[in-house]
Amino acid sequence: MRYLICVVLVLLSACDSRDENVALGTLERDRIAHTATVNEVVTSLPVAQGSLVSKGTMLVQLDDTQQKARIAKAEAEVVQAEVNLEKLRNGAREEEVAAARARVAGAKAALVESEANYKRAKNLVKRKLSSQASLDQSLAARDAALANLQTAQEHLRELTNGTREEDLRIAEASLDAVIAILASENKKLADLTIIATRDGILDNLPWNLGERVSSGSPLAIVLAGKAPYARIYVPEPYRVKIKVGDKMAVHVDGLEQAITGELRWVSSEPAFSPYYALNQDERSRLMYLAEVQLPDSEAHLPNGVPAQVELP
Repeated sequence: MRYLICVVLVLLSACDSRDENVALGTLERDRIAHTATVNEVVTSLPVAQGSLVSKGTMLVQLDDTQQKARIAKAEAEVVQAEVNLEKLRNGAREEEVAAARARVAGAKAALVESEANYKRAKNLVKRKLSSQASLDQSLAARDAALANLQTAQEHLRELTNGTREEDLRIAEASLDAVIAILASENKKLADLTIIATRDGILDNLPWNLGERVSSGSPLAIVLAGKAPYARIYVPEPYRVKIKVGDKMAVHVDGLEQAITGELRWVSSEPAFSPYYALNQDERSRLMYLAEVQLPDSEAHLPNGVPAQVELP
């Protein structure tokens, strides 16, 4: 009887020591949530849930009618800004310059006539054959003709000197602004087509065909990566004994053979109680979250299966 009790105690101690160097966890994959940027109707769901998808695969299509109209408006504004800038760079047309020169010539002729009328009126006043009012009217007409000539000459000079540098810079800035708006509208259009950003499994499509989605809600959930990784909790005494890149044996429930994985990440802070609130006896209860990546040959393993990782 005493011998049997000793054997049981030995087995229990062996089990305890075996459990101490095992980290428990589950198999997981990175969860990629593709969210909606606008409130629109789902028009296409080309891929079924549970399917393997590769990077660049279209997962969901939202209605893009309104966005295409906004892009058409932005494109028209770009064309308008381009034409306006080209017009300023080319300057006045030959016909406009010719018309301005003709107005200058007409203003000169009118000034000559007004000058002659003023001189005649002045002579008549000296000979007391006309009133002073008539002379004042002739003088005013001559001054008006001179002002019209100066206006026509300045307008001709404006056409021949070309566009101001400041106006060209304003037009260029306006063109850059509408081009940026067009790029933004094109990005919004692209966001209406949900594309897989990584290889993986299409885990969930929360919205049905024909439903109007709400902005910010998930449209497609992709479990990224080929093989899952074991998300485990490492006891505090083993934290200093492991590092990224270490090879570890992973035991998955339902599989007899262990799988060799590689530690890809380990937390630098404990997942449970803060270290400064623990005494020496309690520190061993701290747990550090870690991830052990399985090889691509284990891509068939599902998420959520319990796993145990042997620690050094």
